[in-house]
Amino acid sequence: MTDLDNQTSYWDAVAATKRFTHPLHTAWTDALARDAAVLDYGCGYGRTLADLAVLGFTNLTGVDSSAGMIDQAREQQPGMQFAVLDAPPALPFPDASFDLVVLFAVLTCIPGDAAQRRLIGELERVLKPGGLLYVSDLVLGDDTRSIERYERFAPTHGTYGIFETSDGAVCRHHHPDHFVELLADLATEDSRRISVATMNGNEAAGIQVLARKARA
Repeated sequence: MTDLDNQTSYWDAVAATKRFTHPLHTAWTDALARDAAVLDYGCGYGRTLADLAVLGFTNLTGVDSSAGMIDQAREQQPGMQFAVLDAPPALPFPDASFDLVVLFAVLTCIPGDAAQRRLIGELERVLKPGGLLYVSDLVLGDDTRSIERYERFAPTHGTYGIFETSDGAVCRHHHPDHFVELLADLATEDSRRISVATMNGNEAAGIQVLARKARA
């Protein structure tokens, strides 16, 4: 990945201050065995894994490229398995290791199409046949503030929807069709629209997609 697609220094700097709010739709996890192997890619400080633990899931692993975030996760969620990724999106797990992979508010932090495709390909690799990928991310807003940002930064970054935050991150909001294309090798089981507070406290439009890897 390029530096823009792996903004580790930014995430290390804000690890103790940012909070994430994408909700876990429990109807999508109800059918899974409580000992299902679950991976949270871009786990941050482990919030979503903590929610899964409350639901009774016991085999939980989180990875992130930010050592600062993983430090927070280990402090807040002792007993869970966490690892820092040295060369994202490469994962230190064998093929077909996980029943569920959770990808919450990660694609918004990876502006480039090619880098996003590499990530999804790596997540498909570690999913078991029939395993689920649960994506939660942000779609293009139609409010004045969002449109102004998209238009202001499009000439710089070459893609409408990529913008720079006031505290130095480069983020991306996506057209909903982007997720259809990105997950084309998986079978979409369900999707839902949400409203979510961003890491900087602004309301944004979101989407959640549940997709399944083909069974062997």
